[in-house]
Amino acid sequence: MTSGSAVLLSALERRQLLCIARRSVAVTIGAVSTRMFEFEVAAIALRQHAGAFVTLRLDHVIRGCIGHIEADRPLVDVVRRVAIAAATEDPRFGPVTANELPGIVFEVSVLGPLVEHADPLQIEVGRHGLVVDDGVSHGLLLPQVAVEWGWDARMFLAQTCKKAGLGSDAWRTTARVFVFEAEVFGEDD
Repeated sequence: MTSGSAVLLSALERRQLLCIARRSVAVTIGAVSTRMFEFEVAAIALRQHAGAFVTLRLDHVIRGCIGHIEADRPLVDVVRRVAIAAATEDPRFGPVTANELPGIVFEVSVLGPLVEHADPLQIEVGRHGLVVDDGVSHGLLLPQVAVEWGWDARMFLAQTCKKAGLGSDAWRTTARVFVFEAEVFGEDD
């Protein structure tokens, strides 16, 4: 089983997306004037439809993470929207403040297509992200999460089920498992 890969971006396009994410948050929280936020997107790759997540870290600790799975909008628009949501709407945290913003490191994960996986134990930790869906609840974990926590495939599946609010073994019984690849890059790369 092969999953489709994410949009491939040049180094310049990656920097543009990171800049757009940071500036979108800065304008939203009042850290800069909206007049300073004029950004022309010329790159065709940034206008392709793709899903994405933006993760914010402060002192290497997650400070917000929100994404959009569907590839139904231009990537640049998705990154703007989810960056703002990660900074202001993540239910685990209060809104990011202008004082915090200089210390926050932005990371973008551009998602490839979701592909149902016939044999979940064959997922590749570090390559695949997971979505577990039982028709009512679903949970998603990005590929880098399993690596950061040192999980093997079974633990990655169990934790994705828990994120969905399901039993840790739902991937064996009632839930469908989807994989995706992501192009992950950050300001500290």
